[in-house]
Amino acid sequence: MKPALLPLLLLLAVACDRSTPSTDAPVQTGAATSTQAAPTTATLAVAEAWSLPTGQGLWPRSRISCAHQTVRSCCPWIETEGDGHTLKFARYGKGGWSEAKEIARGNDWFVNWADTPHLAVTPDGALWAHWLKKSAKAPYAYDVALVRSGDEGRTWSQPVLVNDDGTPTEHGFVSLWPASRDRLGIAWLDGRNSGGGHGHGGAEGHGGGAMTLRAALFDATLKRDGEREIDTMTCDCCQTDVALGGRGPLLVYRDRTPDEIRDIAITRLQGDAWTPAHPVHADGWKMPACPVNGPAVAADGDAAIVAWYTAAGDMPALKLARSSDAGDSFAAPLTVDQGMPVQGRVDLALDADGAWMLWMREDAGVQSLHLAHYTTDLAREQQRVEVARLQGRGRATGFAQLALGDDGAYVVWTDVVDGKPRLQGQHYRLVP
Repeated sequence: MKPALLPLLLLLAVACDRSTPSTDAPVQTGAATSTQAAPTTATLAVAEAWSLPTGQGLWPRSRISCAHQTVRSCCPWIETEGDGHTLKFARYGKGGWSEAKEIARGNDWFVNWADTPHLAVTPDGALWAHWLKKSAKAPYAYDVALVRSGDEGRTWSQPVLVNDDGTPTEHGFVSLWPASRDRLGIAWLDGRNSGGGHGHGGAEGHGGGAMTLRAALFDATLKRDGEREIDTMTCDCCQTDVALGGRGPLLVYRDRTPDEIRDIAITRLQGDAWTPAHPVHADGWKMPACPVNGPAVAADGDAAIVAWYTAAGDMPALKLARSSDAGDSFAAPLTVDQGMPVQGRVDLALDADGAWMLWMREDAGVQSLHLAHYTTDLAREQQRVEVARLQGRGRATGFAQLALGDDGAYVVWTDVVDGKPRLQGQHYRLVP
């Protein structure tokens, strides 16, 4: 019997700017089509097949990593056999994938569709990876384990725990970034104050405190430094995301107030301190439980964009907002898509040709994946594509991923075919 696979695409995306709303539904599966007139100078994308390093599995949310300004996609995935799991990865470059290498294995891991391992690269060439390790028998009691490789993944360090509180509570939804030549920054949701009363998509805070957001730095010897509690009350199981801006890393997450308002917040690491977190936009979404639907961020210099899902006013919608001052303030958001079919699960990327946004819909029982391409200032939508219509439903399709190369955008998603998860890939090659 072949092992079940839970792959996760990874890249450190770069960012972008601002745009006009378009809610036209995509009209053609897999083909690049424009939903509004574009000027003759617009750069359009043509869909091409993209092979992946492994065929079957789930590709949950993660990022792709850009090292030294050269895109090298690192694809990590989890193979499940019996009660154990193995974390592996491969690199994409020059039109093909490298041989798969093993990062770690264990029989005490926490593996699910939303809270997934990540892989990152620091400027010294070192690889860093994390996974989730069970700390007790409770369903959501697990810690974040971190390892480093200085020889391109041939060997790996012994794991260290990112969180050292020793409580049998939830720790996860990690974001990684290169903090310096040989240091890694890591942010995570931390349930040490919660008493363990949390779950992915359920009610929170039963008899305990709130989920918090924390961050720390790790050097090449995996020594911890600069740990901070950034927010004392956050949504419990929405993914965090980070992008490197001109004035420091920008970290986005879903906040939570005592009145159960769950809007998207942003903070920036400036020197040794995090700036006070503030809303990207005051949606005012009151939600009694975690929607498991985190934001995405991309940045280029002082320009930054953030995308997110909200259901404020009982209307599901996808928003996209731009900052020109490194996240200190944002223009009014665009509504990229709205209506009951909108599921969210967003991803973002930016290059010199514009901003790209990826998201999921489910209409009349059919899930579909969509990609929009904007100018870098978000002033115009250049193209909108229905990437695929899926056979899978609900959580089984995970979180699709978006990466950029010199020749366009790369999209990876999970479908379920004949009851088995199957990875699919598509390349959108830019043409004049």
